[in-house]
Amino acid sequence: MAFPPGLEAGIPCEDQGWGTLLAGMKVSPVPLMRGFATGYVNVVRNIPLTVIIVFSSLGLYLTLGISLGANDIPGINFRLSVLSLVAYTAAFVCEALRSGINTVPVGQAEAARALGLSFTQVLRLIVLPQAFRAVVNPLSNVLIALTKNTTVASAIGVAEASYLMKGMIEAEAQLILISAVFAFGFIVLTLPTGLILGWVSKKVAVKR
Repeated sequence: MAFPPGLEAGIPCEDQGWGTLLAGMKVSPVPLMRGFATGYVNVVRNIPLTVIIVFSSLGLYLTLGISLGANDIPGINFRLSVLSLVAYTAAFVCEALRSGINTVPVGQAEAARALGLSFTQVLRLIVLPQAFRAVVNPLSNVLIALTKNTTVASAIGVAEASYLMKGMIEAEAQLILISAVFAFGFIVLTLPTGLILGWVSKKVAVKR
């Protein structure tokens, strides 16, 4: 089963980075940043992923001519799919992290500010390390959902799992067997992720 690099395997770093930035903005003391992050999360997570991916192809490429550096249609659609998945999944990463930030005692942040640390330093050195430890399980669920959501990229012709499965079924006419093989492939990808991150969650859990 051929999965293009960057869909099933390469997106988590980007969406977690953007999601972390959104979470930081959402708890920021700057009203404009809080308003942007809140609006972004509320809008993006309530739009179907298929709509976002199709919009990225029709709106960004066909209307605005944004190709993200690629020169061929498959490459353009692949990069636009990655962008769409990052933009969509980051909203869920943000909410998971925000719930983790809420578990950190307010007194720790206040003590750090009293020592002269800036908001950014408090967030980076005190709050986020504890927040990440508290939300390993929710983030693993987001990662598993992201892996399965990559199948939506077939809506704009990206040759990922469901696109390949459809082509094989049309060529071989063996619906049950081919579907079972692809389903097993996703189990192989997601089950170890859940088990490993579940173990990590127990190891790094904050003792209270």
